[in-house]
Amino acid sequence: MTTLTVLGIETSCDETAAAVVRRDAAGHVEVLSSVVGSQIAAHAPYGGVVPEIAARAHVESIDGIVAEALAEAGLGYDGLSGVAATAGPGLVGGVMVGLSFGKAVALARGLPLVAVNHLEGHAVSARLAADIPYPFLLLLVSGGHCQLLAVEGVGACKRLGSTIDDAAGEAFDKIAKTLGLPYPGGPALEKLAEGGNPEAFALPRALLGRKDFDFSFSGLKTAAARLAEGVTDETGRRDLAAAVQAAIARQLSERTDRAMAAYAQAYGSQGLRFVVAGGVAANKAVRAKLMETAQSHGFSFDAPPLAYCTDNAAMIALAGAERLALGLTDPLDAAARPRWPLDAAAAAANPTHLAGRKGAKA
Repeated sequence: MTTLTVLGIETSCDETAAAVVRRDAAGHVEVLSSVVGSQIAAHAPYGGVVPEIAARAHVESIDGIVAEALAEAGLGYDGLSGVAATAGPGLVGGVMVGLSFGKAVALARGLPLVAVNHLEGHAVSARLAADIPYPFLLLLVSGGHCQLLAVEGVGACKRLGSTIDDAAGEAFDKIAKTLGLPYPGGPALEKLAEGGNPEAFALPRALLGRKDFDFSFSGLKTAAARLAEGVTDETGRRDLAAAVQAAIARQLSERTDRAMAAYAQAYGSQGLRFVVAGGVAANKAVRAKLMETAQSHGFSFDAPPLAYCTDNAAMIALAGAERLALGLTDPLDAAARPRWPLDAAAAAANPTHLAGRKGAKA
């Protein structure tokens, strides 16, 4: 195995991102550059991401973002071992932009292409800054995804639980919108919650009768929206934000608690390691609650640095490098996929959402 230097490209939602990551023969990782072009200003007037606007913005900025990442890394295309691009899941118009750019680089420079699952990028994101051996228990929690997975190795993930309706990050964003907070709502709600009383409002607790590892946030979202209609003073808004944040952190902790017990039975002899990744992993209250849960079960706790919690291309480059090290590459006709479960077998056998024309969602 040799040292690999991989260009990563990420365009699955509203960030146009490129990065260069180097992985040596021993598996040590160095992020040579990581550039993220945000579209927040373009989507803010609409209170959320508009797919058509996102796709057009990716087209306009992708070449400049990649050039900036290469310049920051001090490399040209001839210094690369391969190119990795997100091929899904995500807003397919945006995915097509980044994947097409990656294919063009691979074709023009004779480089191997790795079509990366965006969720696999999140799964390895904590490995950008820490040595975390496989296997580990992963809580992937973001605006579009909420899953508990046993990550056994490169591309080998077993789904333990998933949301049956909304993701935790979506609940943060939608409730923030009902409170009149600006987009993006999650960070704004976290800031509003500072100093609030999380016990001031009684919020519903979902799926209490079930003993599995699934999540549900739709009831919480609806209840919080109704409460927000009657809250007019700043203290009340702050208390409601704190109550929502505590409720989301509690549900994540409760399901993770169950999953840790099951994981310890199945994988305990190989080590008890827990990783939380995705945009919601940047929330301090959520991190603190999950850290307590990990400690109570004797698990180590790891989360990506804040810069790698939200969508970025460094995690895509690392996922690509790990696959490339095993000789796993993709043809130039690799498809952009709006839906792409990490555990395809579980998604087909026990789908949490009905399959659409493009296949299973999660």
